[in-house]
Amino acid sequence: MNRPRLLVVEDDQDISRMLCIYFEGQNFDVDTASRGTEALDKTRQKLPHLILLDIMLPDFDGYEVCRQLRTQTRTSHIPVIFLTQKDERSDKLQGLELGADDYITKPFDIEELRLRVLNAITRTERERLTDPHTNLPSGKLIEDKLRQIIHRSGWALIDLRLKEFEAYKEAYGFVASDNVLRYMALLLGEVVDEMGTREDFIGHTGNDHFIVITQEDKAGTISQRLSERFSEEILTHYSFIDRQRGYIKLSGNGGTSRSYPMMSLSFGIVSPSKYQFSDIREITEIAAGVRRSQVV
Repeated sequence: MNRPRLLVVEDDQDISRMLCIYFEGQNFDVDTASRGTEALDKTRQKLPHLILLDIMLPDFDGYEVCRQLRTQTRTSHIPVIFLTQKDERSDKLQGLELGADDYITKPFDIEELRLRVLNAITRTERERLTDPHTNLPSGKLIEDKLRQIIHRSGWALIDLRLKEFEAYKEAYGFVASDNVLRYMALLLGEVVDEMGTREDFIGHTGNDHFIVITQEDKAGTISQRLSERFSEEILTHYSFIDRQRGYIKLSGNGGTSRSYPMMSLSFGIVSPSKYQFSDIREITEIAAGVRRSQVV
């Protein structure tokens, strides 16, 4: 895994600072929030691998934060560990009933907390719930979402692929290509926030392949906006020389070289108003076929 992202939601600045310093020393990428509204905003902007959530917050309590996280499609999969001074059995049960993954009482053993955090993240990845590069839902979570919508109406699935991603990866290496995947996850979140709804679903099926499930009347505008922003912003991931000439060159055997265009997005949009689906596999197969048939 790359540096796991941790969101610490704690209004006690001393505890928040201590957790930030400690987990950054453990190779975590740590962000903090002191209020529930701030925590929800930051979670939607950049999905953390896990949230350490204090129950007592200035605006509304951690239970309400957890409830909103669990009821919103895009954040429902993120592991949550409650941090609290309360040690009542009823308080623990309330947190667990809301879908918290663990519960630790202050004052806590920092090493124990570290192990609980690592175990929760590892368990999520082992169950193939999220992609390790983007932390977007993958595998089982995508399949579960498709089963939820297949007999409904009004939705659309956008099948997205990063064209020429493999050539980019060959030229720039896995660190740069991982950065592109993380950029893509952020871009999808920002555009869906702008053009879609909070109930829209974003998934990473693997490597250069993503999906968005949104309302049918929003799929076209989301795709257009994604294409516009991607074509403008992806150039920052290339070297000055490649940006100037507009393509990359890869050396082959015998001193030969081959040119590849810059990365772009390809889309395939399907909806139940245009296609009939008998199982979830047909949704993804038809969407991929539509994407491949689009004129470049």
